[in-house]
Amino acid sequence: MKIEIRDLNKIYPNGTHALKNINLVIESGMFGLLGPNGAGKSTLMRILVTLVKPTSGIVLLDGKDIQKHRKEVRKILGYLPQDFRFFTSLKTWEFLDYSAALAGMKNRKERLKEVDRMLDQVGLLEVRDRNANKLSGGMKRRLGIAQALIGNPKLFIVDEPTTGLDPDERIRFRNILSTLSQKQDVIIILSTHIVGDISSTCQNMALLNKGEVVFCGRPENLVNEAKGHVFKMNLTPYEYEKAKEEYDIISTIPVENGWEVQIVSDLPPDGNAVEIEPNIEHAYVYYMEHKIHADLNV
Repeated sequence: MKIEIRDLNKIYPNGTHALKNINLVIESGMFGLLGPNGAGKSTLMRILVTLVKPTSGIVLLDGKDIQKHRKEVRKILGYLPQDFRFFTSLKTWEFLDYSAALAGMKNRKERLKEVDRMLDQVGLLEVRDRNANKLSGGMKRRLGIAQALIGNPKLFIVDEPTTGLDPDERIRFRNILSTLSQKQDVIIILSTHIVGDISSTCQNMALLNKGEVVFCGRPENLVNEAKGHVFKMNLTPYEYEKAKEEYDIISTIPVENGWEVQIVSDLPPDGNAVEIEPNIEHAYVYYMEHKIHADLNV
């Protein structure tokens, strides 16, 4: 299975140019879309699930224009929007049963068995009879994940899936995605502004900024971009206040007589700076705050 996005643009009636000449190829496996709020991620997701039409350009799924084959796309689609909602009058299992029926599961006995299996997978089996609107925020998000997964979709698209999840729930969700990504001919697209979600799950990714793709490749390749630009150093309170004005500080840990900080910088900071190996969070900050600006000024 393969998605080809060619010269995709979206301009809203108010003049906002949400997507600018997007070109991507997404193949089977897990693909991450990373970027700040307002980068255009949700607009791209809504186009891919055929809820929004592009202003220009085309999206092909195995060579077929998704706008001309909406029914075919939706038959194989699992989608969790950022603003997931449900029928408040239904119990948790009833909502998931309804979702399974919409996904094409006609046999009631098999459907109910799948509902309980999915509720158990996302940790909601014990609250299956609770009204969906009485679930906690994290549980509602897990229910959204379950409704997107039920029916074994071939194309699974999730927009900010771990928002509102605690660390244990986030790990559970990542494990679910990792298991799903092992299946053949399945595409999973994960859109997020949480950097750790990408590094933990995705084989390939794209970085969006102001509607444009500014990086596309493997997460480790993005990390390599930041090598030689991440430093650790100890600062006195006075030095720390000064450093905040000059550098991008990624982490701050209190130590005796001051702070231990990690800094992203084009050049080594003055003082006792020690270069350290970057992670994807460092790389994201370096790319967004330094490399893009440098490329624009070339």
